[in-house]
Amino acid sequence: MKNFNRRSWLKASMTASAGLFSLGYAKGLAYEPEAIPGSVRQRKKDAYARLSSNENPFGPATSAKKAIKAAIDDGFLYPRHYRDELMEAISQKEGVSRDHILLGAGSTELLQAGARVFGGDKAKILSADPTYTSLVRMAQSGGADWIRVPLTKDLDHQLEVMEEKVSSDLSLLYMVNPNNPTGKILTANEIKSFCEVVADRVPVFVDEAYLDYMEDPAGSTVTDCIKKGKNVIVARTFSKVHAFAGLRVGYCVAQPEVIKMMAAEGPRNTLAGPSMAGAAASLMDDSFIQYSVKKNNEGKAYIYDVLDKLGYDYFPSHTNFILFPIQMDGDTFKEKMMEKRVSIKTWNVAGQNYCRVSMGLADDLQMFADAFKAVVSTTMNRG
Repeated sequence: MKNFNRRSWLKASMTASAGLFSLGYAKGLAYEPEAIPGSVRQRKKDAYARLSSNENPFGPATSAKKAIKAAIDDGFLYPRHYRDELMEAISQKEGVSRDHILLGAGSTELLQAGARVFGGDKAKILSADPTYTSLVRMAQSGGADWIRVPLTKDLDHQLEVMEEKVSSDLSLLYMVNPNNPTGKILTANEIKSFCEVVADRVPVFVDEAYLDYMEDPAGSTVTDCIKKGKNVIVARTFSKVHAFAGLRVGYCVAQPEVIKMMAAEGPRNTLAGPSMAGAAASLMDDSFIQYSVKKNNEGKAYIYDVLDKLGYDYFPSHTNFILFPIQMDGDTFKEKMMEKRVSIKTWNVAGQNYCRVSMGLADDLQMFADAFKAVVSTTMNRG
């Protein structure tokens, strides 16, 4: 199989991380003891390796857990003060006033609110394909049309083509950066320049669920466009790097008039006090975020090494999952992996089948490696 151009660079840059994985990560260490006291959940021996939902097994942060536990005593109160604290923390972090912010139960609720505002009968939503389609599917259920711009053969965005398809009857342009399921990115310059031009013609909704896994999150977000007055909407979730998938916290940043429209169509005071208290604590816990990203990178280095040794190409990922091409039917592959208690996702793009594997604990990734080797070996022997 043909190697990608960045393969040599990846091998060199990941060697050190792979060593860390074998020495620390594989022992199941959840926190750097001197930096963050505490421990992460331990994987049950009879559980399957759940590597299909892009969850973060290393959190929530100890600071978030403490805040959540403390907030439980206020469970009899409506959580206005926790809402205020979280809104203020986000306002400080993003550098915008609170009327630019909308809270939601994860980003899904916010994406659905966006779909209701900009979708509906005869609406048109433009996006790359494949991408994360929660907003698009919701808009389609209300009668909207989906205008798809296929990714390139290397699964990159075609920004020029997307810009050409912006018309007066387009309702919304939707983007995901880093993209899901590819794990690839548009650089800060690429996406900011694109948004600044296109947002004068159509609202641009950017889902930044995996932003914190990028090398420079603060420099890569398009919230700068919002500060310049552009009609850009940014969605964030605590489900990924903050490990809040089950606690359900997210937020949008947009122009105040757009926030009002989305609030009227979507989330209203739906978040629990403990979740908001934990989110505010986690948002300010830079040491945990750095730790979470570091462990994720070590997991990716391990999977890269597994794929390298088996001769499989992959797309260098800026997220907590890896996408790589497989040489069998996707549904068959998924079924065979699940028989070995490993859950993954598969896609077919332009006739090529792909596997997307999320990062997990060391035991989970070892289960994936063993299952993948067995499935590949069986297929080769039958061939």
